[in-house]
Amino acid sequence: MKGVVIVDKPAGITSHDAVDRVRKLIGERKAGHTGTLDPMATGVLPVCVGEATKIASFLSGDDKVYEATMRLGVRTDTQDMTGQVLTEQEPRATDSDVKAMLAAFAGTITQVPPQYSAVKVRGKALYKWARKGIRVEPPAREVEIREILLRGIELPRVRFTVTCSKGTYIRTLCADMGDRLGCGAALEQLRRTRSGIFREEDAVGLDGDSDEGIRAKLEQGLIPMNRALPGLRDIVIPPLLEQKLAKGHQPDCEGLAALQIPSLAAADVVKFISGEGRLVALARMLVSAGEIPSLPPGVQAARILRVFNE
Repeated sequence: MKGVVIVDKPAGITSHDAVDRVRKLIGERKAGHTGTLDPMATGVLPVCVGEATKIASFLSGDDKVYEATMRLGVRTDTQDMTGQVLTEQEPRATDSDVKAMLAAFAGTITQVPPQYSAVKVRGKALYKWARKGIRVEPPAREVEIREILLRGIELPRVRFTVTCSKGTYIRTLCADMGDRLGCGAALEQLRRTRSGIFREEDAVGLDGDSDEGIRAKLEQGLIPMNRALPGLRDIVIPPLLEQKLAKGHQPDCEGLAALQIPSLAAADVVKFISGEGRLVALARMLVSAGEIPSLPPGVQAARILRVFNE
């Protein structure tokens, strides 16, 4: 079994736990997720199984969509309501204050990853430093808030939907919003509804059914590797080149000149596809498609990044 399954992670377990459950259900040793969800969070967790673990890094950079509930007036050591409360006060923000604050966080913002996170500093995850009582300041980084939409205000709670780039911490976003309002805030609930092309309506729950029933849903919902990478252009290759790639061959201009090559620039990542539509390899172009016909034989045209077994 190889491809991507979309899991609806329940609250109370880690993303690693969810992957372990998938491994046991489908009997596949190789499996890994493409973007961690905190234990309190629920929702879309793409899990790559079998040969598809080789494409996980090409999926983890996709945008994410979350539905969040933020509680105003509370600051915690974890920036969510699972942590120790540090300060608490009655929020006095008006609806207009909240709406203006949300609008201020749209676009490119700078975040400092939370102390309780998997971000590594000096070779160790921040949460490991924090559990030892050692505060380590991680470097700030820029993230992109593509869109933020207010869903409701019932103080002290504010509900919103956010579309954001890879590496965005929603609990840090809540904490920063609370600081902007002057009352503090912590994340109370979080659900991921989309990760790249993977959506919650296609996700399979890991409870509420028999193991056989869940396994059948996972197998039915399996997304082939080629379909899991719709943003990459295809080059259909003949069986002979497929065999060569499996043995470590690097494509040259002469070999690609006879193929139908889409418009590609140097540095683009491309999929080599068999005639039956199977993903054979991923490669990074070293030259543009337009240069291939004019370059002499033997000039390497692409560098193979991944090769996939049958």
